[in-house]
Amino acid sequence: MGQTDKQFNGFLRMVISSLKKAIAEPDPAKKKELLQELLDNLQTTLED
Repeated sequence: MGQTDKQFNGFLRMVISSLKKAIAEPDPAKKKELLQELLDNLQTTLED
């Protein structure tokens, strides 16, 4: 079953929000943690 446009837009909003938070994070360790969390979430989504 495919996604609706609204579901896909919601997914993109989540990715964009996570990337903005990571870009704004001044602490390199915290930035890496935020990016790793996004990567893990994307991998999990891909495997579902």
